[in-house]
Amino acid sequence: MAQELLPSLIMVLVQFEFAGMNILSKLALDSGMNPYIHVAYRQMFASVTLGPLAYFIERGKRPRMTWSIFIQVFFCSVFGLTANQITYFVGLKNSTPTIACALSNLLPALTFVLAVIFKQENTKLKTLAGQAKLMGTLIGVGGAMLLSMYHGPIVPIGESGIDVNIMKNTITKDPNGDTQGNLIGPILIIISAFTWAVWFIIQARMGNIYPAPYSSSALMMAMATFECSVFGLIMEPHLHEWSLVPPIRAISCIYSGVVCSGIGVCMMSWCIDKKGPLFVSVFSPLLLVIVAALSWALLREKLYLGTLLGSLMIVLGLYCVLWGKSKEMEFVQKEEELQDTKEDMEMQ
Repeated sequence: MAQELLPSLIMVLVQFEFAGMNILSKLALDSGMNPYIHVAYRQMFASVTLGPLAYFIERGKRPRMTWSIFIQVFFCSVFGLTANQITYFVGLKNSTPTIACALSNLLPALTFVLAVIFKQENTKLKTLAGQAKLMGTLIGVGGAMLLSMYHGPIVPIGESGIDVNIMKNTITKDPNGDTQGNLIGPILIIISAFTWAVWFIIQARMGNIYPAPYSSSALMMAMATFECSVFGLIMEPHLHEWSLVPPIRAISCIYSGVVCSGIGVCMMSWCIDKKGPLFVSVFSPLLLVIVAALSWALLREKLYLGTLLGSLMIVLGLYCVLWGKSKEMEFVQKEEELQDTKEDMEMQ
């Protein structure tokens, strides 16, 4: 019983870890921290954490590194880490954690579209599974457009009674400023999800020829550390802006790098190995719920009707895509079992 529950408990813990990252990162960015600098520090701390873990976990198991694999790892670092996190954190700075998490749930739909384009997926529109994936993609995109373009009235859920002193000490922006109606943030979050989907496509091909996920991730993060640091220095050459004071900046960067990019990646990889990628994906909407609750309680974030309706549509679209994918996998598994049975009978 405990063995069955463990993957679920780990994935719930992972969602809390990433929820904490969104809240801490928002606090750091609102303190005036440049998002390009935040991303560079995050990659740096992640590399220091994951490098030793990868060395010990996959020692003696790593295949030989070739130039072809190295180039694929490089493109994974560009799309999966550098471009993905730069657009995400700049988008987070110009929106809210709830909006950022909601739009991130577009990932399965965008991955499905790209997989069809690159012929890694078959639409199979005549099957119920194919129709569910297509419908889920359309619903998710519609939810993203609604969330991004429609503000609507404030949902009357009251105000949090929690007094967070750190907010008073870190936020330098206008407290009456409204990032909810800013289109730049949502657009960048959608681009972030798109680059993550591109990384999935490249990673799927690379994983077949270099089955060492921790080592490839550690190399990816080392490359991304260099890429983000160079990009950060170009965007912000003044070294005093790279200071990790006030402390919320250091806390956010270390937490994001060590807990999320380092330990969190290992936890998710273990769950994927035990239960498969679909199992891990199902927990994504839980992150949205946790972040929405924490944002309301700690950041005084108001919940608008457009955000609520758009988020619900995105989550509905996510589950349609996941349901379609699960049915498709069941069908493939049954076909493989029938084929194996047929071959066994022929051999007898």
